[in-house]
Amino acid sequence: MKEYDLVVVGSGVGLTVLSSGLQRGLSCALIEDAKMGGTCLTRGCIPSKVLVYPADVIREAGHAKKIGLSINFKNFDWQLISKRMWSQIDESEGIEQSLSQAPNLKIFRGVGEFTGKYSLKVKLNETGEYSEEFKGKQIILASGGRSFIPPIEGLKQVDFITSESFFGDKFPEQPWKSLTIIGGGVIAAEFAHIFSAFGTNVTIVEMLPRLVPTEEPEVSKILEQSFSKHLSVFTNHKAIRVKQNGNLKELFIQNLETNEIKTIQSEALLIATGRRSNADILRVKNAKIETTKTNWIKTDKYLQTNVRNIWAIGDATGKYQFRHKANYDAEIVVRNIFGKKEKTMVDYSAVPWAIFTYPQIAHVGLTEKEAIDQGNQIYTAVKTYSSVAKGFAMGLQDTDGLFKLIVDSDYHILGAHAIGPHAATLIQPLVYLMNAGFSCGNQEFKIANNLRKFTNACPEAGSFIPIYKSMVIHPSLNEVVGWALGNLQPVNIEHSHH
Repeated sequence: MKEYDLVVVGSGVGLTVLSSGLQRGLSCALIEDAKMGGTCLTRGCIPSKVLVYPADVIREAGHAKKIGLSINFKNFDWQLISKRMWSQIDESEGIEQSLSQAPNLKIFRGVGEFTGKYSLKVKLNETGEYSEEFKGKQIILASGGRSFIPPIEGLKQVDFITSESFFGDKFPEQPWKSLTIIGGGVIAAEFAHIFSAFGTNVTIVEMLPRLVPTEEPEVSKILEQSFSKHLSVFTNHKAIRVKQNGNLKELFIQNLETNEIKTIQSEALLIATGRRSNADILRVKNAKIETTKTNWIKTDKYLQTNVRNIWAIGDATGKYQFRHKANYDAEIVVRNIFGKKEKTMVDYSAVPWAIFTYPQIAHVGLTEKEAIDQGNQIYTAVKTYSSVAKGFAMGLQDTDGLFKLIVDSDYHILGAHAIGPHAATLIQPLVYLMNAGFSCGNQEFKIANNLRKFTNACPEAGSFIPIYKSMVIHPSLNEVVGWALGNLQPVNIEHSHH
């Protein structure tokens, strides 16, 4: 049976580990059943932002009345917007092209399955047949997740959309006239913003008492107030049945407090009720790999599964499903597999994220409830955008945005939350601060492609190490600052005086 030094399942963040293996001349195998580049590039955060930004501009044009400007927004060029979006998704072809030329790399296009502890076979996309079995000395599971499809009566009989199929064959030639979204989380909030701005009649149905339940209650409240100006929101409602009615989908929803039943008709139905693990498709049980109660792949603090030399990163672990956190995982695993010195542990205490809805939402660390549940004595500080001069200048009201900080009795920042214009940019400096205490010990980073070591035990305050160590919200403008460090070059003094 053929044995590879490194087998990577998934071509999203898995490519980071794969390229480290290829650079070291290892024999490698990559398994991918969809477009190269993974969820973020091909059906997630990157293409969705190409749609979010025009929607932001439409909403800003509407808001301008508050500051005395009448901006007549006439129409939009959906063809151009779509073309820009597909240009990003199509970068996957370039990735595939360059991988196909890599020596020492075998690419399997299909769905990988474990047959034993370190052995796999792949159900090939082209033929539907299985490849020969092969083994991996080190195996990286960057296998991501997929849309969770809830058991709603009649759902299988109607043509519904998920975030995967939306960025595939279900992408509309024009924005739909009407859209119902089942779910009230991140994906739902972004799609509701996009399509309501483009003039679609949008309805959101969420079982829980509030939208974006991962966020602070104050944040959910502001989002719901903003949404209700442009679309219909049904929280505390359960989708119970759906049927096709001519060209429309008819959804029956039940109020969880009164049991009253309503129907909603719309041209399109988007399911955004969360994500589920791909561990079942991978048949990880055959490799004796442990999973959580909800079937995500379990790892230790070094990101190794319970089976030695099998690692899981990114969405496959079910924790914080964001690309920047997956990038962080990949760097840790590269260090832990290829590094000489002691292993690096993950630290998720300062994972930031943003929800690119309107108003924008951003978050790092703990919510107030999580901080209290963990036994902290805490202080909170809340300030509305409208209470500062710039917020007034922007025509913001109290219900348009706020910032909230959570600290413990030692004044450590435990969490920060923002909703309003540029929320993602306002949160990022707090991510750097939260990582500023962890800069002791040996650090390595690249300057001008040379690995440099920071050997003094604790660099002076004011070094860029906290920025280097922090996750930067992706995709956001903060990356301009965070990633500039990757271009550090020594300056040749003789030439700099010209």
